[in-house]
Amino acid sequence: MNMMQLVILGIGAALVLALMALALSGPSANREASRRLQSVRFRHSDSAVDKVEAQYRKAVANRKPTTFKKAGSGSRIEALALRLHKTGKGWTLTQYLYTSLGLGLGVALLILIKTGALLLGLGAGVLVGAGLPHFFVGRAINKRKTSFVAKFPDALELLVRGLRSGLPITETLGVVATELPGPVGEEFKLVTDRIKVGRTMEESLQETANRLDMAEFSFFCITLAIQRETGGNLAETLANLADVLRKRAQMKLKISAMSSESKASAYIVGSLPFIVFALIYSINPAYLGKFFVDERLIIAGLGGLTWLGIGAWIMAQMVNFEI
Repeated sequence: MNMMQLVILGIGAALVLALMALALSGPSANREASRRLQSVRFRHSDSAVDKVEAQYRKAVANRKPTTFKKAGSGSRIEALALRLHKTGKGWTLTQYLYTSLGLGLGVALLILIKTGALLLGLGAGVLVGAGLPHFFVGRAINKRKTSFVAKFPDALELLVRGLRSGLPITETLGVVATELPGPVGEEFKLVTDRIKVGRTMEESLQETANRLDMAEFSFFCITLAIQRETGGNLAETLANLADVLRKRAQMKLKISAMSSESKASAYIVGSLPFIVFALIYSINPAYLGKFFVDERLIIAGLGGLTWLGIGAWIMAQMVNFEI
């Protein structure tokens, strides 16, 4: 079996797995029937709890975007620019593309000069050029999100104190923007700037929620929408929300501590093949040198990396808990 037949066989297996995943991920009839029964119950129930939940679902439905991008309208470029904006570092799209291209070409040329394997150099260059900047951008986004989540309950409590002292909600948003440092103050500063140029508070908060894509800030926007629909004490509602978000953060820390052992085991198991390969190659380069020139060994190595990646993804999903 030559190299082309192996490649075709691998592509066919990948297509079969993709079709099986699509077939198994269809809509559930039981879930749809349950949703319809629940909507009927909310519509005709006299319970106060059901009415509040109906208002909640109505507010969520009203917050869904109603405009859709056409195919090929540059949405991927806009998504990448939005992803860079989420880092808070001021990185531009041009800098990201030049960095990715430079890393990819550098790694490809280095491997080509070192081993003489053109396909391996191109594959490694694409992998490093596309993966490494993506990894660092994702890490910066997660770091900023963690900082935002840690300070956001303080922002809500500051809003509560401002509302209880008699300030309107727009003024308290400005107080949060000036008093709290870091990502929370930056995002609230953008909200207040939009309000100053004539945008409504709902539109300003919704635009920030769409950009951040965080459950905590979405809870805040939904709380304001429900309070505007049903009325009530906004300060007390925001105080309860701040308490819920603090307990949610504590639960995340507990889950992280409980899953740390499994994550460490996954890191060790996933890094062992690369460590052993590097150690053997440093001791006897000729023994593993054929992996860079022999087509059969290259295919075997790519297959091993594929299965290793699938195993790493499965282990990551096993320790990934959503609350």
